[in-house]
Amino acid sequence: MSVTRRIHHVAYRCRDARETVEFYQSLLDMDFTLAIAEDKVPSTGEPDPYMHVFLDAGMGNVLAFFELPNSPAMGRDGNTPEWVQHIAFEIDSLETLMAMKQRLEEAGLDVVGPVNHGVFESIYFFDPNGHRLELAANTGSEEDLRRLKEVAPAMLEEWSRTRRAPRHAAWLHERPSKLAQGPDEPGA
Repeated sequence: MSVTRRIHHVAYRCRDARETVEFYQSLLDMDFTLAIAEDKVPSTGEPDPYMHVFLDAGMGNVLAFFELPNSPAMGRDGNTPEWVQHIAFEIDSLETLMAMKQRLEEAGLDVVGPVNHGVFESIYFFDPNGHRLELAANTGSEEDLRRLKEVAPAMLEEWSRTRRAPRHAAWLHERPSKLAQGPDEPGA
């Protein structure tokens, strides 16, 4: 059992705290719960004013951002592909996923997906700071998750030796999207 209870919060940088809070409030219905502002960094004593905002991402999960007006402009790791670093939020259903896709597109955002990952389907888009976001609706069964957990150690071991994608869970990617299935089809 892990010594940790849950993630207390995850923190990212933002360009503009107000714009960021408004984005997450208006498009993802997150509640703005806390703001902390200091002229010095508490952990280092360094003089560096900041605004630290916290949003309720649901079920006790907290998403936080720092606006740092005296630091150089935000960048991103140019050696890591844009799709790798992202924040994924679980939503309750495929219907909600599709409704959110429509809502985001109506707000002028470019949305990729839905993408079928076998045990969940996702859409992807960017927040005003350039952070890639994912909304994911679970579609896998308890048996699917059990099978995936069972092969995870062997997959990691093979990957560590070969740096090639192991095929232990290839069945996952062979499934059709639940969105493409009709209501009377198996797995719908």
